[in-house]
Amino acid sequence: MKTATKKKHWYDYLWIWTIVYFALGFFNILFAWLGLIDFILPLIFAIAGGNKLFCNHFCGRGQLFWVLGRNMKCSRRKPAPRWISSKWFRYGFLTFFMTMFGSMIFQTYLVFSGAGTLRKAIKLFWTFKVPWKWAYNGSVFPDWVAQFGFGFYSLMLTSTLIGLIVMALYKERTWCSFCPMGTMTQGICQIKAKKGMEK
Repeated sequence: MKTATKKKHWYDYLWIWTIVYFALGFFNILFAWLGLIDFILPLIFAIAGGNKLFCNHFCGRGQLFWVLGRNMKCSRRKPAPRWISSKWFRYGFLTFFMTMFGSMIFQTYLVFSGAGTLRKAIKLFWTFKVPWKWAYNGSVFPDWVAQFGFGFYSLMLTSTLIGLIVMALYKERTWCSFCPMGTMTQGICQIKAKKGMEK
């Protein structure tokens, strides 16, 4: 007896976008700016629609974890510890993530104001500096644009590596349970739902 297969939609292939993004940024750090799409769209969906449609259907990283973990058998598919999805950990990680994002913005400002020089390095796990000089040899844009690219690429690469680690150790999309963007959009949706009930 044949089992029914789930119909594929165009957005089921957005995991390819994640691979393309990191490949482009590897060769030219200015492409790192494209990652802002994954920051802005979830918030737009949550604010305008009051839902997590982006997280559920359009998140390329979540799809990549699923493809690698489920289809390619790279995940142990074990339940994650309960504290990983706890409120205190999710909001604690969000606070830490936004602090690192703020630090990145500050470094970009220093280059913009002339108080700092361009650092051609990627910071993995917010600690280890990896030289990335080949990814930028100057452009028509000022150096602060490239500095933002290096910082943002660091955030995107680090968060993806964390997602891959928890994918391998636990269930495929364990990252989604404490993803900073998911936590923010969930909070927005809860606020909108509460206001809707009060009307």
